[in-house]
Amino acid sequence: MAEDRTNQELDLEIAKETAKETTKEMAKEEKKSSMFAAFVRDMIALMTADRLIGPKLQNGEIRKNLVEAPWKCPACFHVTQIDLAHCKAELLSLVQNPSLNRVILQLHGGGYIGAMRNKYRSFAGLYNEIGSGINVFTPDYRVAPENPYPAALEDALDAWQWLMQSGVQPGKIVIAGDSAGGGLALALCLYLKDHGMELPEGLILMSPWTDLTASGESYETNYTLDPLFGNTKESMIFNRDYVGDEDPTNPYISPLFGSYEGFPPMLIQVGSIEMLLSDSTMLAKKAKEAGVKVRLSIYEGMFHVFQMGELMLQESKKRGKKPESFCGC
Repeated sequence: MAEDRTNQELDLEIAKETAKETTKEMAKEEKKSSMFAAFVRDMIALMTADRLIGPKLQNGEIRKNLVEAPWKCPACFHVTQIDLAHCKAELLSLVQNPSLNRVILQLHGGGYIGAMRNKYRSFAGLYNEIGSGINVFTPDYRVAPENPYPAALEDALDAWQWLMQSGVQPGKIVIAGDSAGGGLALALCLYLKDHGMELPEGLILMSPWTDLTASGESYETNYTLDPLFGNTKESMIFNRDYVGDEDPTNPYISPLFGSYEGFPPMLIQVGSIEMLLSDSTMLAKKAKEAGVKVRLSIYEGMFHVFQMGELMLQESKKRGKKPESFCGC
């Protein structure tokens, strides 16, 4: 009889009903967020198809000439300006109890032709939050065409050495990068390994640009799907300003062609409709075959570096959760 049920049974029934309602609400939010992500994807495609600004977006002209207002640093953070040998860098830390014990070395994207933007300063703040107060060091490395390869790699190495000289242990550093920054993160690790130097704790790679020869199958299969780089051969991913007269198969330019024995764990995230999808899948396969711990996540229907949607996209917030592949970030 219903009236004979114990309080424990009633509590259990209420808990089950609450869980059902919560699941329904989560499903609604998931559907809503996916619809919004699709809307953003369609807007990107519309902008890149526009005759007035589309080509400038795709070939990087807007990125190269973008002028931004000064970044407003949240009160909880402190940003220290650092002068490296050939570029400037920024160290973001908490105002209260700052420490250099653990650091994310953030290498920004931009096709090796775009300088650091405010988006990466905001992203540094998110890394700090996700990493429980971890410091974030972001070099504004030199870019092409004025400074082709090896300028970006030299500046990334300078940033690494500055951290070493500041007393940070390699095993307390995670290198994170998106797009060209992801490729640069891999190139830096390859350089460190080749020169007998200690490697970082791990790598966070978002849509890393690993193959500047554009040899992967997704450059063809996703050609009409990619809302940012698709339907043209005039986009940044076919730009040779950074390569110059060098061999694009040089592993320090196209890390896909490097050797990954002894590499630290990698967290790789990429969208399923990107032309650069194979840059991630081929990298993951090669690294795994070399015995590297790799966690590759391919997100259905997502576009290039969708994580930069930060708090605007539900998908970006979910993909920004603390990675489980290695501790500390």
